Amino acid sequence: MRVLITGVTGMVGSHLADHILADHPEVEIHGLLRWRSPRDNIRHIAHRLHLHEGDLRDLSSMIGLLRAVEPERIFHLAAQSYVPVSFSTPADTLTTNVIGTTNLLEAVRVCGQDPLIHICSSSEVYGQVREDELPIRETNPFRPASPYAVSKVGEDMIASQYFLSHGIRTLRTRMFTHTGPRRGDVFAESAFAKQIAAIEAGRQRGPIRVGNLDSVRTFADVRDAVRAYWLLLEKGEPGEVYNIGGDRTMTVGEMLEALKSMARRPIEHAVDPALLRPSDVTLQVPSTEKFRARTGWRPAIPLEQTLRDLLDDHRGRLAADSAG
Repeated sequence: MRVLITGVTGMVGSHLADHILADHPEVEIHGLLRWRSPRDNIRHIAHRLHLHEGDLRDLSSMIGLLRAVEPERIFHLAAQSYVPVSFSTPADTLTTNVIGTTNLLEAVRVCGQDPLIHICSSSEVYGQVREDELPIRETNPFRPASPYAVSKVGEDMIASQYFLSHGIRTLRTRMFTHTGPRRGDVFAESAFAKQIAAIEAGRQRGPIRVGNLDSVRTFADVRDAVRAYWLLLEKGEPGEVYNIGGDRTMTVGEMLEALKSMARRPIEHAVDPALLRPSDVTLQVPSTEKFRARTGWRPAIPLEQTLRDLLDDHRGRLAADSAG
């Protein structure tokens, strides 16, 4: 089997490649990356991957890629995924996420191929959810609260349209917060962990800078997430959409306190107004019954391990930087 992973150098893409190599070694993995993409996350497995340079925003690039690879499964993970940046670069976010996804699906149609395609939408599409709507189901209305969320609504809907209009076998996920080792340090829990590691190493003075701590999030481990994505294309129904998320719900502030409790020295924090979004999503509590009933998936990694592994990952990166 030939599998194509877009965004293979990212946190999720690299962990998905790890999972496939470990549990499905017979699979041939192809990865799409941009020429300037950092390869740190896949350095340990790059020799086992078939890597292709290309750009989702270039239709001809996608057509050439699909003709070369002829994948049987596609995991479309590449995106501009940082919400605050979407406020300063809304058009670029929409172009990358909506037009990029459209180009990928159009290339599949033009090439006459019939892969199973995972389209990675986001829980951000639900936006400002009311308390009486919890837990959030797949039928909940969209109320996107950022350009990123709007782009994910577009990505979600274009995938549905290509299934309905052209029979392209898309399966959509709306993944809730997932984190772990290799998480980009622009995201809250990773930014906290990186600052804690830097303070421990004497590379930064406290307090650590934080944004809105009152938002409620449901956390999952990235390694559980990629296991879910593989099961999606094994057992999911083309044309359908599935919420995926963990079992631990807490405020961002509670998550911060959990990380601080793992620090090797006392850590203080202070809110930085520059880290507050113009509008924020405050309630992220999913119903994942539909996906679990279809696939039998359950999260296996406790949040404490996820956060400890995230913090240890940043400690290791700082130590490597110092040694280099």
